[in-house]
Amino acid sequence: MKALENSNFNSFQSERECYFIITKELPYRIVGLFTLSNDSIKTTYLERSTTNRLNRHINNAKRGRSYPAVLIGRLGVNELFQGGGRFVGTQILDILKDWFTDENNKTGCRFLVVDAHNHPRTLHFYEQNGFKFLHKTEDEEREYYHIPEGEFIHTRLMYFDLKNL
Repeated sequence: MKALENSNFNSFQSERECYFIITKELPYRIVGLFTLSNDSIKTTYLERSTTNRLNRHINNAKRGRSYPAVLIGRLGVNELFQGGGRFVGTQILDILKDWFTDENNKTGCRFLVVDAHNHPRTLHFYEQNGFKFLHKTEDEEREYYHIPEGEFIHTRLMYFDLKNL
């Protein structure tokens, strides 16, 4: 919530599993929204180099076949609030990073993950916010998901290691 304290936006309003950020003044407007769900990164079928990259910062005794994660299912910013130096999307990601590293958080997740829309602007946004591709190349991701060669990949799986904060 620190990221929104000095803005013109209210903190989150939750409607079931979808979280909304709304303006403080009337007329109330939805500034942004996101969904969350439990997930994991399963290393069993990943390329060896990808598994090694994930395990590099994990104590040998704690390495496993699956690591707990939180999936950011939908992240959107109202077009009226995009740009203009507001960085609403970045503020939302910063809040999520704070939530899941807070000492009162009981989820025990190690990673935030997102199936990012495979568009250069979207991918760049997540990279600028510290997310990395789970699969180094689209071909590697295509093989992992058994997508035929040459078929367009609509999303790219990206992760953020919360231990990097």
